[in-house]
Amino acid sequence: MRLTPEGEKLVQLLIGIVAFLAIVGGLLLLLDRGAELLASLGRRLRGGPAPIRVRAARRRPAREVWTALVFLAPAGLLLTVGLLVPMGRTVLLSLRDQFGTEWVGLENYGWMFTQDDILLVLRNTLLWVILAPLAVTAIGLVYAVLVDRARYEWFAKSLIFMPMAISFVGASIIWKFVYEFRPESSDQIGLLNQVLVWLNIAPQNWLVVRTGALNTLLLVVILVWIYVGFAMVVLSASIKAIPGEIVEAARIDGTSPWQMFWRITLPSIRPAVIVVVVTVSIATLKLFDIVRTMTGGNFGTSVVANEMFTQAFSQGQLGRGSSLAVILFLFVVPIALYQIRVMRQRREETR
Repeated sequence: MRLTPEGEKLVQLLIGIVAFLAIVGGLLLLLDRGAELLASLGRRLRGGPAPIRVRAARRRPAREVWTALVFLAPAGLLLTVGLLVPMGRTVLLSLRDQFGTEWVGLENYGWMFTQDDILLVLRNTLLWVILAPLAVTAIGLVYAVLVDRARYEWFAKSLIFMPMAISFVGASIIWKFVYEFRPESSDQIGLLNQVLVWLNIAPQNWLVVRTGALNTLLLVVILVWIYVGFAMVVLSASIKAIPGEIVEAARIDGTSPWQMFWRITLPSIRPAVIVVVVTVSIATLKLFDIVRTMTGGNFGTSVVANEMFTQAFSQGQLGRGSSLAVILFLFVVPIALYQIRVMRQRREETR
């Protein structure tokens, strides 16, 4: 009897559920019985049973190791299949031609650093990584200080944090209406150009203006608008965690508000500032949605992630797209290593 397509999908779904339950049940059974089997095998290899106390002492470390391996194995498998294997394949593809069949060595990397358009992409990415985290952290910190313990604090924080609930594509569409341009003879629907008209200034096609990378800076504003709420929440929570005794002692000593901020508040919330900077930096390096929605990477606004997509999928250049992906990975690694180092230092300080 031949099943309908819907029936085949249902059978596949049932097989998947059964396989999942079998794997989970097998892991639980292995976790329950594995340590005992391992201890029994060890006793046989040593030539006889050990005393009760010795057996208990030996079984405990074996059980802990076995438990750790069982719990780490699924995550390690998923990490290998979902990250390490694709990463290795991407590196190999970056050394091949556009079809991924013939070896070309470092030719794709040479192309990357000799083409003016790609150098502009790298410059734009660097501009995003420098400006966006600094602007988000600075504005978020100002909001956190001003809103902290203010009247209607919860309402102000809700308004500032609200853009975080909007997707990058949704936020880009909103800001596209802000930057919208129409000829001078037509009514302006873009907020920014309408303000210029009220001031008797000619409207501008903002997303096309490349002078001083203005169009790229206007795209950075969108990311800043989205992430400022995140920075405010993290920094505000860190400010509230400053011991009241320290603040009170500084006030008794006659510390001015400016000195209080630079000598008490900022050093105390340094770990939170690092978290915000690192988080926004990594999000900036992976940025794709805003550029793709606003300009499609045209008019000199493309970044590495967008160019990687364009080369690999739009133009069919697998080698060049993979080389851009490798460069993007190399950009992220130092930031991640710095975050790991900071976390280790904090862990050692709290011991």
